[in-house]
Amino acid sequence: MIKYISFIFISLSLLGCSAKSRPKQPNILFIMSDDHAAHAIGAYQGLYSSLNPTPNIDQLASDGMRFENVFCNNSICTPSRASIITGQYPQTNGVLDLDAALDTAKQFLPKELKKLGYSTAIIGKWHLKNEPANFDYYKVLPGQGKYFNPVFKEKGRGEWPNNLSNSRGHSTDVITNSTIDYLKGLDKSKPFFLMHHYKAPHGKFEFATRYADYLENIKIPEPSNLYNQPYFGSEAIKGSNNNLTNIIGSSVSSRHSRANYVNTYVKDSTLRGKDATSAAYQTYLKHYLRCVKGIDDNLGRLFDYLKAEGLWNNTIIVYTADQGFMLGAHDFIDKRWMYDESMRMPLIVRYPKMMDEEAVSDLLVNNTDFAPTLIELAGGQTPDYMQGKSFVNTLQGRKEHDWRQATYYRYWMHMIHHYVPAHLGIRTKEYKLIFYYSHHYLPKEEFGKFYWNKSYGDLLEKEWPVAWEFYDLKKDPREMYNKYNDSAYADVITSLKEELKKQRIVLNETDHGFPLLEKILETNWDR
Repeated sequence: MIKYISFIFISLSLLGCSAKSRPKQPNILFIMSDDHAAHAIGAYQGLYSSLNPTPNIDQLASDGMRFENVFCNNSICTPSRASIITGQYPQTNGVLDLDAALDTAKQFLPKELKKLGYSTAIIGKWHLKNEPANFDYYKVLPGQGKYFNPVFKEKGRGEWPNNLSNSRGHSTDVITNSTIDYLKGLDKSKPFFLMHHYKAPHGKFEFATRYADYLENIKIPEPSNLYNQPYFGSEAIKGSNNNLTNIIGSSVSSRHSRANYVNTYVKDSTLRGKDATSAAYQTYLKHYLRCVKGIDDNLGRLFDYLKAEGLWNNTIIVYTADQGFMLGAHDFIDKRWMYDESMRMPLIVRYPKMMDEEAVSDLLVNNTDFAPTLIELAGGQTPDYMQGKSFVNTLQGRKEHDWRQATYYRYWMHMIHHYVPAHLGIRTKEYKLIFYYSHHYLPKEEFGKFYWNKSYGDLLEKEWPVAWEFYDLKKDPREMYNKYNDSAYADVITSLKEELKKQRIVLNETDHGFPLLEKILETNWDR
């Protein structure tokens, strides 16, 4: 009997030692800005790197891994955020456009991390309509929210959607203050998962007043394709004889008759042509980069807090944005497009216990992969219902197995807001194929009266041309030359079409529920 008791005591002691020696789960801080293009981050060595706009984010990249080939599957806020939180593509998670709400039951990422013992919170921009009910704590902006003195919906202040709390100051400062306050009161006995989401630098680029002089006397570098791009695009965005150029894609220049930044920003009526475009661009980029500067400074403040509290080295820090931004490339001002400036997402991951410093990856990642990766980093496994894949092997310096060679993209909101035709396509590391089917996915009677107004009604009822575009990204990284009709690429294009067809089936992204769109694609497949 004594031997038996002694055996139990020793066994329990060993189990206790094992529990104590088990590695502590890392905290996860997921930082996301809105519309912060990768080429507006110094570490990506883009057009604006010489301006040094993001020293704190750049240092994060130096301490961890920077991903160069990360793309959203729909470059618009709500669908991109839905893919991040669900690990699913739009037709599976149900969020195709800005008007859709993510079903509360599909807030998968916080649900899975809670199963792994994490406290969960989201602070800042949410933009998925329904209450973020599966987080332990939330303090989120209603819709897009305000830049100054923002109102939040906060857990613990009553019933959604009337659980409002007020604040004073610029939203970037306020969101950072709220995150630090949350961390101060957090039970540190369990790991935390915190989504820290900025509104900035989303338009209309209202920066904190202290940045009014930032870059004031600096000439911002201008993309050459802001002015001259004779071989870019297709009939779907230019029309025959360029008869659509004044209505497709909101512009920096005065090209677009309804939405351009010359009208918004240029007060000197004597400026014309390229001079007016340059003046508009300079103001646009300075406002945008002042918002970016506010983010970077606040991240410096947040990182200092983590270091002071001893949280820095056991916290996985992710920095990303929900999509990119055109920033004047091709004379476009917004996102939505499948061109790289728009669909590329920045992604930086720092966790010194796992990865080397200054690592760079060219793995082809998309936003459905974020949730599986975070779950695996927390010690779990990717759920079967997620369509994305974990890239933890890459973070650990190992090769991924059976990884995608092409990533799928689709923009559904035909001609809404920034006058971008509906399109879909596929991107590999070397090539890009785009099909503009140029039609809204819902008929007028279902779409509602909201968009059938003076701004869009005449455009939505119009029959728009459809067309293909193809770009050789190795030879033409800025997508200046549409080579779809170049016979030298015929075999490549055929192969990409087959991959596009395959992925649409595998990813549940076909048009079986939209017979008109299905017919447009079938009719023009071999065009």
